[in-house]
Amino acid sequence: MVKVSAAEVQAGGRAVRVSSPDRIIYEATGRTPEVSKLMVAQYVASVEDGLMRALRDRPTALERWPSGVREGMRLATGPQDSKAEAFYQKRVPKGAPDYLETATVTFPSGRTADEICPTEIAVPVWCAHMGTLTFHPWPVRRDDVDHPDELRIDLDPQPGTSFADAVRVAGVARELLAELGLTAYVKTSGNRGVHVYVRIEPRWEFLDVRHAAIGFGRALERRDEQVTTAWWKEERGERIFVDYNQNCRDRTIASAYSLRPLPGAPVSTPLSWDDLAGIADPRELNLFTVPERLADGGDPWAGIDDEAFSIQPLLDLYEELPGGEMPYPPDHPKMPGEPPRVQPSKKVAGHWDADGNRIED
Repeated sequence: MVKVSAAEVQAGGRAVRVSSPDRIIYEATGRTPEVSKLMVAQYVASVEDGLMRALRDRPTALERWPSGVREGMRLATGPQDSKAEAFYQKRVPKGAPDYLETATVTFPSGRTADEICPTEIAVPVWCAHMGTLTFHPWPVRRDDVDHPDELRIDLDPQPGTSFADAVRVAGVARELLAELGLTAYVKTSGNRGVHVYVRIEPRWEFLDVRHAAIGFGRALERRDEQVTTAWWKEERGERIFVDYNQNCRDRTIASAYSLRPLPGAPVSTPLSWDDLAGIADPRELNLFTVPERLADGGDPWAGIDDEAFSIQPLLDLYEELPGGEMPYPPDHPKMPGEPPRVQPSKKVAGHWDADGNRIED
């Protein structure tokens, strides 16, 4: 078999060059054949309607797996992972085409960066050519990068729980949001979790939206005993964790229609609430099946931009329910009112400074 050095994928009105199109990105599994780099790029083009609804005008970080996905490969999460095979690209890669547009974002550290800001499907297809599998858009639009227009509820199954548990809890979350006057949309994470999104008015800062997620999570765990907002894993038990910190500045979730770096090329797939209840195994939703679902039934999130909601009811919950401020991610600067970042099991008699360091008596 003769190897082809490059191929082209039609993306909107552009032909996007894809190098090394025969490179195997996903190996074959018991349910799916192998997936080449060209097939990844073609998949991205095929889900244009849904993917661009998720990415358009949003600063977007790229999760790049240029050598493909293999058992034992790692995703770099910091400078200590210099030998990892995959990495996050937060700044525009070299060699970007002239039609690629950018947006400037500010990280919690105060540093800024120009990130890719997709405005047409040719951009994500080019990103696929660069080894991108998963797109990580900010919950903002480029005309106002400091005020999120999405509330993201990440329902993360802990050990001892399952995708089915996350689906059930998502239904409870939908009911609670509806009681508060908010319309929710749902998608699979592409793994075991479930993501619930609400389009919100872009008039609150990241801190407020994070507090809204905490308030909602606390109300949800009072309604359902299988839900927890406990930040420390040792306190979560066999429950579904509401990861409120996904609403922090520079914390992102895999976009709708993104591939995930797992065997079988699974996809983070938007669903109707009725369809979600019928999914027994999220691996059914993959590179081979999702384009057909989208073509036949349309994007279940087609109406997500029709109405934006106030998060004031959720902020009221944050103020009313006990608990106060919660820990931030370890790479986030220390925030006012935040409790010490110390695992409960490591707390002993003594005092702790604002960074979680023990001060001897």
